[in-house]
Amino acid sequence: MKRRESLKLIVTGAVAVPAVVAGCGPDDKKAVAAADPTFNLDRNPAEIENEKRILAMPKFFTDHEMATIAILSDIIIPKDEVSGSATDAKVPEFIEFIVKDMPNHQTPLRGGLRWLDMQCLNKFNNSFKDCTQQQQIELIDQIAYPQKAKPEMAPGVSFFSKMRDMVATGFYTSQIGVKDIGYMGNTPTQWNGVPDDVLKQYGLSYTEKELKECVSFDNASANTKIETSIEPTTNSKSK
Repeated sequence: MKRRESLKLIVTGAVAVPAVVAGCGPDDKKAVAAADPTFNLDRNPAEIENEKRILAMPKFFTDHEMATIAILSDIIIPKDEVSGSATDAKVPEFIEFIVKDMPNHQTPLRGGLRWLDMQCLNKFNNSFKDCTQQQQIELIDQIAYPQKAKPEMAPGVSFFSKMRDMVATGFYTSQIGVKDIGYMGNTPTQWNGVPDDVLKQYGLSYTEKELKECVSFDNASANTKIETSIEPTTNSKSK
């Protein structure tokens, strides 16, 4: 594709979304209203209403921009032997949601995506998403390391830093990302009394009654049942 044609597509892509939204008829609006989102996580009423409001908004990023965000996301967090990639964790959708919830991100991100395309058009005669992987990485290497970047690449450095922060936030707050870092969350533990060495250190021990009735746990159920514990008492009888 020639540079002029690429530029034309980028520009028309930026105005296509409002035009489509304005052209929606009553039937289209009814169809959108019928697709009311459902939530499978606990939310308070205010949060639910806010999320419904955001999800009902027109799409902010164009298809071209979303494709670019997807490529950038997977460059920042690629798939490996431990977990899926950023796009597997639906990070581009997260970023789309965030810019509608926090509009102050819209201009920096859209401007950065335009800057990225212009750099590629000038150097490779293609938009970023249409460049080869080698070309994409070549440009990213020039903006991914602020201390090494040339002064003229400052706008790209600022954009990529913001994008990297958002991708990391989206990924590590997703189910895939949580598993990637091995976070277990609030899980039941098994406590079977004060360790023997600690008891011996303070000259304490449990009575047979305490051992039988209090310092035990029931493994019969899937969820560990922790029995009520009491403080160890001084007793000459060994544990």
